[in-house]
Amino acid sequence: MLSLRAVNQYYGDQHTLWNVDLDLTPGVCNSVIGMPGMGKTTLINCIAGYLPVESGSMVWQEAGSPPRDLLGLQAEHRSAMGIGYVPQDRRIFSQLTVEENLQIAMLAGSAPRSALSADIYALFPELYSLRQMKGAALSEDNQHQLAVARALVNSPRLLILDEPTRGLGQAFIHKLGNLIVRLNHDFGMTILLAEQQLSFIRRVADRFCLLHRGRTVAQGEVRQLDEQMLSHWLPPESAG
Repeated sequence: MLSLRAVNQYYGDQHTLWNVDLDLTPGVCNSVIGMPGMGKTTLINCIAGYLPVESGSMVWQEAGSPPRDLLGLQAEHRSAMGIGYVPQDRRIFSQLTVEENLQIAMLAGSAPRSALSADIYALFPELYSLRQMKGAALSEDNQHQLAVARALVNSPRLLILDEPTRGLGQAFIHKLGNLIVRLNHDFGMTILLAEQQLSFIRRVADRFCLLHRGRTVAQGEVRQLDEQMLSHWLPPESAG
C-alpha cells in the first residue's frame, strides 16, 4: 500500500530523518516508536504531506491501480486518495459544531455525499448527542473523538494517528484502543500510529518501526520488542 525508501528530511540545516525505509501492508496496524524528539512526528507529517521530503521515494499503490508518487502531492490530495490523518493538536474547528466539523471533512473527500453516514455516529455514539455543540465546548476526550471521527468520515484506506494517547486519561485510552482494534480487525483498515506508550502499542499494533535520532534502528513484529531492545533504545517510563 505505502512504501518509503531512503527518505531524508531537514529542518533548515538540521538533518532530521536519515534514509528511512518503511513498508505499510494493507490491513496491518503499524507503530512508529521511539523517545521524544527522535523523528516520529516528523515522519508522520512527511507521509501526511505536511512536511517536505528532501530526498527518497514515497509510493502509494492500491490493488488493481498503478503506483503513485506521493512526494508531488499536497496534503489535501493525499487525503482525497484515502489517507486520513489525526494530528496531535486535533485541528478541529473550535467555533463550529460537531456536525459542521464532520460535514466540512466530508466535503473535502473524494466521494461527495448529501448527508453524514450513520456509521460515524455508530462508532462515536457520544458525539451524536453532542452534534450541535461547538468544538470549543467539548471535553478533551470528546475533542479527540471528533478529530478521529473527522479523519474517518470519508472511509480512508490508511488512518494515521500522531501520539493518539498523549494527554488522555486511561479510560479513554482503553476506549481508543478498542476503536483502533475494531477498525483494523473488523473493517480491515490499515493504521499507522506514532506512539510512546508500549502497553498501548502491544495491544493494538502488529508491527513496529523504531526510530533513534531520525534513523531506523529496528523494525519487525511487535512481539519481537524484547527487554534487551527496549532497555537499550527506550526509557523505562515508555513501557507504560
